[in-house]
Amino acid sequence: MTAMPPRNFDPLHFCVAPCISKEVRSQWIATAAYYKAERRGFIPGYETQDWREAELEIEVRLADSF
Repeated sequence: MTAMPPRNFDPLHFCVAPCISKEVRSQWIATAAYYKAERRGFIPGYETQDWREAELEIEVRLADSF
């Protein structure tokens, strides 16, 4: 007989964040930054801000997956 995981066990929350490669994480950040720039009409001068905000959003979402 094998032990069953708890009812509230979510395998995605258990594995997703640690399993994300640096390349995939970077792609997610780049995509999020792109959409931020698009919403602003691609006005130049905000690239670093877009990247940092996107990076923070992705990090928060990955941290929430634990």
